[in-house]
Amino acid sequence: MSPRGVATPDVRERLFAAAERVVERDGPGALTSRSVTAEAGCAKGLLHTHFAGLDAFVAELCLDRFARTATKAQALAGLAGQGTVAGNLEAVTFALFDSGGPALSGLAMTRPAAALRIREALEDGAPGFTAIQEAITGYLEAERELGRLAGTFDPDTAALALVGTAHHLLMTSRPGTPDPRPAMARLVAALVDV
Repeated sequence: MSPRGVATPDVRERLFAAAERVVERDGPGALTSRSVTAEAGCAKGLLHTHFAGLDAFVAELCLDRFARTATKAQALAGLAGQGTVAGNLEAVTFALFDSGGPALSGLAMTRPAAALRIREALEDGAPGFTAIQEAITGYLEAERELGRLAGTFDPDTAALALVGTAHHLLMTSRPGTPDPRPAMARLVAALVDV
């Protein structure tokens, strides 16, 4: 436990990682300010020092993880012509399921105030599924131009299918259910192995 008055390095990420572990291990109902700070090994009030309550914390956690995945998706543009198209797409879509993605989605859905904050942030331009979809579309267009996908391949529809399926799997998965990655891998293969 960190002593009072001593700075906690990288507090946001430390608390976010702790919350992910709590939710993955014990489910969304177990997430409290106290469970997060206990898991992080820091002072009980630290979460409320840095966030305007648990709903704000949950919203920021979800938005942070969306932004990380959007950054990964934007990096796809630099991978056009490298590796396999399926492998590159899997890396991005699987990232949505890393760090407790299904558990965090369930958590946000159980906290209406957090869900509202997330929706408002996304409407105001925070990176989310739309940014991921746009990056995937751009990547698939580049691969089609390089001839690694058929000239008739539809990047917009494929990106929508990938992101829509990932969103569905995130919203319907919960701790203890089968890993959604195999379903995503099958979809990627069905879309790009034409």
